[in-house]
Order: sequence, then structure tokens, then C-alpha cells
Amino acid sequence: MENTTTIYKPTLKAVEAAAEKLKGIASVTPLIKNAQYSKKFKANVFFKREDLQSVRSYKIRGAYNKISSLSAAQIENEIVCASAGNHAQGVALSCKLLKIKGTIFMPSPTPNQKIEQVKMFGEDYIDVVLVGDTFDDANSAAVEACEKMNKTFIHPFNDEKVIEGQATVGLEIIDQTKEHPIHYVFVPIGGGGLSAGLSSVFKILSPQTKIIGVEPKGAPSMLTSIKNNRNTELKSIENFVDGAAVKRVGDLNFAICKENLDDVVAVDEGKICQTILDLYNKDAIVAEPAGALSISALDQYSEEIIDKNVVCVVSGSNNDITRTAEIKERALLYANLKHYFLIKFPQRAGALKEFVNTILGPKDDITHFEYTKKVNRENDVAVVGLQLKSPDDLEPLITKMKLHKFYGDYLNDKPDLFQFLI
Repeated sequence: MENTTTIYKPTLKAVEAAAEKLKGIASVTPLIKNAQYSKKFKANVFFKREDLQSVRSYKIRGAYNKISSLSAAQIENEIVCASAGNHAQGVALSCKLLKIKGTIFMPSPTPNQKIEQVKMFGEDYIDVVLVGDTFDDANSAAVEACEKMNKTFIHPFNDEKVIEGQATVGLEIIDQTKEHPIHYVFVPIGGGGLSAGLSSVFKILSPQTKIIGVEPKGAPSMLTSIKNNRNTELKSIENFVDGAAVKRVGDLNFAICKENLDDVVAVDEGKICQTILDLYNKDAIVAEPAGALSISALDQYSEEIIDKNVVCVVSGSNNDITRTAEIKERALLYANLKHYFLIKFPQRAGALKEFVNTILGPKDDITHFEYTKKVNRENDVAVVGLQLKSPDDLEPLITKMKLHKFYGDYLNDKPDLFQFLI
């Protein structure tokens, strides 16, 4: 990797000033040892619970630190941001606390629950503008409004004051672990504000700690950029981990993370979903997909972290309950327990009964059944979803289907067809 010079690095003085400014605004969130994951990985695994902030994510730190630094002229001209989630809530609350008027641009398809949360935090100090179909559409509209009306744009991550605000998470972790050195910190990466800030603090105060950045497999913008040795925009991304799915990380953030991060790993979205379910079912922790990212990466470091002190930043808990069915589905698919097939049923009485009695095992469960149009005179075709008890049951199942001439096609590995099923 070529050597490059980072133009901007957060100083310890600037981060400490941000921490002072955030007193009484952002909570000093607890660092809690998690028994479940500590036992599983034979390590001391601690969760930094940023999901317990008033806006249920760390974003209040950077937003408030930035907005509170504006000049009188900037305040008078008001502020603008674009966000479909946590940044919007952080900006909204900051506007109310600082009594500054702001306009928040959000994509039109944004769930009503998120829109109402933003309005609740901002009250009369913010206006919400719904525009376009995607975040990029909303972002373009926000930037255009700033240029036309001379307003200040509050960037979610590519900003010095935002980075310094997010860096206070690292400052707190170090303060909370004075008696026990931290060997590893796993931190989620979206645009890179948190990872840039936190890693900068650790490089100053705890340089022996390894900082591992974690991205969703469907949006590995930082990993790609570091491999390419230049900030690289991805052509397309998977938006499921909405709090960490960006096509291009910030330029400031990339330069810092390129120097500071010891590794960047990508985690499958299905694995993240399983982590969300485990956290809820076993620890009563409600984590959004981005909030579960860091924990989901522990498997990839299972050997290295044995007997080590490990911190995972749980970055947020703004999870939409309407996504629960999709989260369960993705987790089962990742575990190789949920499978979709095209099944050919002979046009005769008793065909379905034969399929259930002869093909399915005693623990197999039909979770989806939908007839399609007839493809020939001999057979009807159905899309069938099956949930198995073990991944090892798949091959014997397919063998029986083929033997009894029920097998039509396997859909899990055909994304163009499969996207309509989940």
C-alpha cells in the first residue's frame, strides 16, 4: 500500500473539547461485559451500548458537536441535512436543544415511524421534506437547497467536527477500561465517521489496541477503497443494513481509516440478521442491522481473541419492527435452513399428499406454497418454501424430489427470481 499523508487528523484536545461540549447532551453509555459472547469466544467481550443514547444511536455526538460550532451567521441562515435514519434524529434533537431551525430531507419511501421519530426529536425547530426515491435523491435536493439559500449542510460523516464528536465514543471506552487493557475493538463502518474518530483516539491513547472495522458484505465501500488505495465509489450496494450502506465513504474518513485501522472485514447480511435475533432472544437487546455489525464479525476473529479483552460498539437500536419477518428469513437462508424450489406436481389426485408423505422428512416444514401458471399438460408448478432442521437434510431432500420426479428447480441461487420471494 502506498504511503499517503493524511491532511486532517482529530487531535486529542479537539476530542476532549467535544466531550466537554456533549456533557448533559449525549449519555456516557455503559460498557457492559456480555456473558453469552464471552463464553462463546472464550474471551472478555464487552458491548459499548450506544443504542442506549436518547436518539438510540451515537449520531447525536457528531451532529451536536458540529451544529454547536456554527457561527452566528450560519445559525441565522439555518441548517440542512439529508438522512433516512439516525443522522436525521441526531440533527433534529440538536436543533431543538440549540434552538436552531433546520430542514431535513428524507427519501419519500422512508417508513412513517422514522419520520415521526425525527419530528418528535426536533419538534418546531425542524421541517421534514420528503423527496425522491433514494437517499442520493434526498441528498442532492439538500445540497441544492443549501446552495440556493446559503444554508449550512450538516454532513453525516465527512466533517471534522462530526468526526471529533463521534471520537468521544473511543474516549469513553478508554476511560471505562483503565484497569484492563483492550486488545481489540470492533467498530461498524458506514461513511466512516465513527471508525475515523474512534481509531484516532486509540492510536493516541492506546496504540497497542487493534481496531477492526466492520462493513456489510453488500456495501464494502471502505474495504474496497483501502484495497484500491483510493476512495472508491461502489456502483451498486445492498441497502438492507441501512445505517451502514453507503456507496462512498468520506474522503476525510478514508484517509484516517486507511492509516489507523488494523483490518476491515465484511459480514454477510444473513449473519447480521442472526445476530439481531440472538441479541433479542438471549439478551433482550434490540439492535438495528448496523448496530449488530461489530458483534457479527467476531466469528472471523475467533482464534485471535481467545483470552483477550474485546469491545464491540453497538451503534444503534432504531430497528423497524415491520422488518422482523425479513430478518428471520435472511437468518434462516444464511444458516442454510430455508430453501425455495419450483416443484412439479402431476395433474392427478393425491400428488400433494404424496409429496408431503414421501419427500418431506418428519421435521421439514412448508413455509411457502404458491401455484404458478401451468407450463404443460402433465404438470402444475408450485413455488414451495421449505424450512429444514439441519443443513445436511438438503441434498437427501433434492435426491428424493428427483427420484420421484417432483423436482423442477432450486431458487436460492437464482437472485433474479429469488428477490421476489423475500
